[in-house]
Amino acid sequence: MKICIVSDSHDNGLSLLRCLNAAKALGASAAIHCGDIIGANTLRVALGAGLPLHAIHGNNLGDPTALYQLAARSDGLLTYHGQDANLCLHERKIFVVHYPNYGRAMALTGDFDLVCCGHSHEAMVAHERNINGGTTWLVNPGTTAGLGAPEATWILGDLATMQFAIRQVPDT
Repeated sequence: MKICIVSDSHDNGLSLLRCLNAAKALGASAAIHCGDIIGANTLRVALGAGLPLHAIHGNNLGDPTALYQLAARSDGLLTYHGQDANLCLHERKIFVVHYPNYGRAMALTGDFDLVCCGHSHEAMVAHERNINGGTTWLVNPGTTAGLGAPEATWILGDLATMQFAIRQVPDT
């Protein structure tokens, strides 16, 4: 199962939609948003990709009531989790949080196969040693809006092979 991992769209729905469309074209069957969506209109545009989306809010909260209402009206296409999310996709345990330091701490517990975070606007993929003697993937897709970053980025992940690739947001 391939997934699209995005973060920090900061009300740039068009850029987010481009990521989701690109991921869907590459075989992604779900998406995870690691926060800083800001408004429901951002996700309303993104739902046009038709890709099931799991989202948290981040530190730029916007209007959580509108986000919950949009999720309720999305026919299951959007799941809005609030502050963080504990998911199981393709038999992989995934934790989603906005802050990288919190994400690293959760990766170190060894309770998850993958931890996704955002906030820093810096894309990275790391394999963290955990307290159970194994490793956990920690990924940060950067920012789909390109704010304060050299480029706007997202991550295409493959949960079957546990491979993650940082990709640039398409221009169109």
